[in-house]
Amino acid sequence: MENFVGIDLGTTNSAICVYDGSNTRIQKSREQNDVTPSAIYIDRRGRKYIGQRAYQQVAIQPQNCATEFKRKMGTSTPIEMSNGTLNPVECSADVLKELFGSLPEEIRKSPNTHTVVTVPAAFNQMKKNATSQAAERAGIGSVALMQEPVAAVMSYMRVRDTDGRFLIYDLGGGTFDAAIAESTGGRVTLHAHGGIEFCGGRDFDRLIRANIILPHLRERYNLPEDLSVDPTYRPILRVVEQASENAKIGLSSEEQFTIEIDEFTVGTPLQDLNGNEIDEAIPLDRETYNKLIAEKVDDTISRVRETMEECGVNSQDLDCIVWVGGPTNYLPLREKVATELGISGELSVNPMTAVAEGASLFAESIDWSSENRERKPSRVVVSPTELALSFNYTARTPTDTSKIVVQVNGQVPTEAVCEVESLDSGWISGKFPLQHGTIADLPLGKPGENTFKIVVYDAVGEPIDQQEIIITRTTATIDAIPGSHSIALEALDGLGGRRVPVYLIRKGESLPKKDSIELIAGEALEAGSSDSLKFLLWEGEIEDPIDKNRNIGCLKVEGADLDEGTVPAGADLICNYEILDSGEIKLEVEIPAIRDIFNENFYSADEGKINFATDAARVIDEARQVHNRIDQIEEKVRDPRTADARRKLKAAGTLEPNEPDSEKVQEAEQGVLDANKLINRVEKDHLKVIRQMDLDDTLTLFNKHTRQHARLAEGDEFDNLSETAQRAIDNNEPDRVFETHLNELAGRNLEILWRQPWFVIEQFMQLVSKPYLFVDRQRFEELKARGMQLLKSEDLQGFENLTPEERINFSFIDTGTVETLRDIVRELVSLLRTGGDVSKMQGLVANVLVKQ
Repeated sequence: MENFVGIDLGTTNSAICVYDGSNTRIQKSREQNDVTPSAIYIDRRGRKYIGQRAYQQVAIQPQNCATEFKRKMGTSTPIEMSNGTLNPVECSADVLKELFGSLPEEIRKSPNTHTVVTVPAAFNQMKKNATSQAAERAGIGSVALMQEPVAAVMSYMRVRDTDGRFLIYDLGGGTFDAAIAESTGGRVTLHAHGGIEFCGGRDFDRLIRANIILPHLRERYNLPEDLSVDPTYRPILRVVEQASENAKIGLSSEEQFTIEIDEFTVGTPLQDLNGNEIDEAIPLDRETYNKLIAEKVDDTISRVRETMEECGVNSQDLDCIVWVGGPTNYLPLREKVATELGISGELSVNPMTAVAEGASLFAESIDWSSENRERKPSRVVVSPTELALSFNYTARTPTDTSKIVVQVNGQVPTEAVCEVESLDSGWISGKFPLQHGTIADLPLGKPGENTFKIVVYDAVGEPIDQQEIIITRTTATIDAIPGSHSIALEALDGLGGRRVPVYLIRKGESLPKKDSIELIAGEALEAGSSDSLKFLLWEGEIEDPIDKNRNIGCLKVEGADLDEGTVPAGADLICNYEILDSGEIKLEVEIPAIRDIFNENFYSADEGKINFATDAARVIDEARQVHNRIDQIEEKVRDPRTADARRKLKAAGTLEPNEPDSEKVQEAEQGVLDANKLINRVEKDHLKVIRQMDLDDTLTLFNKHTRQHARLAEGDEFDNLSETAQRAIDNNEPDRVFETHLNELAGRNLEILWRQPWFVIEQFMQLVSKPYLFVDRQRFEELKARGMQLLKSEDLQGFENLTPEERINFSFIDTGTVETLRDIVRELVSLLRTGGDVSKMQGLVANVLVKQ
C-alpha cells in the first residue's frame, strides 16, 4: 500500500498530512497539536529540541533558540546561537525530521511512502534547492517539491462540488501567495499565481513591536539602542517579540488586548540600564492594529489584482476567496480584503493545515518512478498481446465514471467481443463488439484506485486475451501550472555586445516545460585551466539591464572539469533544461566540441547567495542608485508609480551599514527589487522620453569628460553614432535597435576613458570600496592589497588626496604601474557577484554569446 505525505514547512508553524488514496489525516505533533512550531532549542548539554518545547524556550533562552529560518533559506546568512552556528538548511532539516518522525513507523519506513514538501510561489531557485537539500538531510527519502498555492487548491477541491473560478488567498507566517483557479468537472486549471516573500504574520508582529511596544518602553525605561547586540538585554527583545505575537493572536478573538511585558515570561526580572525593573501592561485595540497592518494588507490586495490582471479576470468572474494561513483567522483582515476586491470569502478549509493536506493529495498524482517526479498520465493505452487493437481509457479522473474506448488497428477475429469487470465491486459491463470507436462507461465505486479486468472473447465465447487496468478516482486533477517567475540565462548579443536575457521560461507559461537553447562560447576554455564558462541565471521580467533582476546562481564549467582538450571560442553550446511543476530547474550544457555534458551537479548558487548579516551596505548602495534613477525620471515624467517605488525603498532607508537585523536587510533588498520592477514599467510606458533622457546623459558624459581624451576620428564616430541613436528615438524604432546604439555609445565612452590612467585608478578605488559585491572575498582582499600597494608607490603617491580636476591632469612616471593596475581591475570585474558589467570593460568579454 502506498502512502502519500504532504509537509507544509512554514515560517512560524509547520504541519504534516498523510493520504492513503482515500482519506487524509493530519498527523498530530508530540503535544497532540495539528501544527508544530518551526523552532529549535539547544540546551547547555547540547541536546536539541524541536517544536513546541523549543518555542517555549524562545523568550527564556533566546541565545539558544532559532526561529524564522525559513526566510533565510537559499542565503548564506548564518543562524547564530550561543552554543554554535547553524545554517538555514540544517534548521529546516531538523523541523522536517521532527514532522516525519511523528508518522507511524510502518509509514515512515515503508519504501512506498512518498512525500511532497511545499514552497511559497515567491521562492526562487536557490531557496527551492535549499529546501530539497533540507529534505535530503532529514533522511525523508522519496521527495518532491510543490508550490503552496497549488497545494491549497488541491485541499479546497476536496470540499468544492461546483464548477467555477475562485481565488486562493494564502497569508502565512512569512509569505503571501495568491492563485486564480478554475474547476470544471473536478479538473482544475490554475490560471495565474504569485506572491510576496516578506509579507506575513511575522511582519505584523514586527509592526506591533516597532510601533507600539518598543516606543512605549523607551519612554519609560533607559534601554540600549539595539537590544539584539548586548546578550544581557536580548531576553527583553524576545519577550517583546513573543508579546507581539500574543497580541496579534489575541486580537483575533477580542476587540482589545493587553500586552504584558514582565518577568513572568522568562522567570527572572527584566531590568533596564539603570537597574529599574520592567513591568508594563500596554493596551492595543483592533482599530490601532488595523492601521498598523493596513499597508501590508494593501500590498496583498495589490498583488491579487496583479494576478487577476495577468489572467484577464475581474471580481465578477470569481465565486469566492478561499482563506489559507494563520493570519486569515483575523476577521477584520478578511472583511477588508473581501470588501476591497468585491469577492465574498468562505471558510471551508482549515487555514492552518490546508497546504499540508493539499500537498499529500498532490503527492498521489506524481509518478514516483520517474527521475524528475513527473505527474501520472491522465490517459493510458493498453494493447492485447496478439490482437490488432488497443484500449484507450481515462486513467485518472475526479468524476465517478471513466470511459474506455476501443481502437481497432487492423484485423480482429470475426464476432469477437469484449467485457469489463470491476474486481472491487463485481460490476460487469456485459459483452460489447470490438468495433473501432466503441465506448464503455466504467463506474468508479470508491475514491482512489479502482481495478478492472478487460476480457476479449472469440466467436464461441472462449477468452483469447485479458488485461488488468487501474483507474484512479482523484480528488481533483490539476492541468498545467503557470510559472510564477521568468527565468533567463545571461548572454551577449555578440562579441563586445550588450548583455541580454535568453529566457528559459516566461512568467505565466505552463509548467512543466522542457526545451533547449543554442549558445556559443565567447572565449576558449582549456582543460586544466583556471578559466570557466559561466551560465548566469536571473529571475525576473526586466530585460534591460538584466542585473536589475535577482541573480539565482549559475551553472559553471571550469577548466578543471574537462578531462582533456579545449573548448574553442565560437564552439556551439547546447543548453538543455527542464522546469518542473514546482518551478525547480534541471539544467545541463552539452558541448559537442568535446563530446561532454555538464548537468545540474555543476550548478553553483554562490554567485547569487547573500549573507544578509553582513550585506546591508550593498542594499543601501543599490537603494541609493534606484533613488537617483527615480529622481532622473521624475524630472521628465509624472507617473504615480514612481511614488510607489519610493515607498518600496522605505525599508532600505532605515538601514545602517552594519545593520545587525538580517531579516530587515533581506526585506529591504526585496523592496529594491520591487522598486526596480515598478521603474521598469514606468520606463516602458514613457519609452520615448526615457530614451531621450538616457541619450542626453550619455552625450553629456562624452562632451564633459571624454571628448578631450578622444582621437579626432573617435570623436567623429561618436557624433555619427549619436545621430543614429537620435534617429532611432525620432522614428520609434524597436527597443533592441536603440539599446544597441546606446550601449555602443557607452562602450565608446568607456573604451576611451579606459586608456586614461586616472580612470583606471578611479575604477580600482570604486571597486575596492564595495567589498560586498564580491563572492570570493579572499581573492578580493588579495587584489585590493596589491592595488593599494601600487597606490602607495612613488608613481601614484598622493593621488587619493587630489581633486577630480587634478586627478585628470595627474602625470605619471611609470606607465607600467598603471598597466599592472589595469590587470587588477580586470580581475576584480570578473569576480563581481553577478559577473559585473563585463561586457562594457575593454578587454573583458562575457563567455557565453547568443547564437545568431
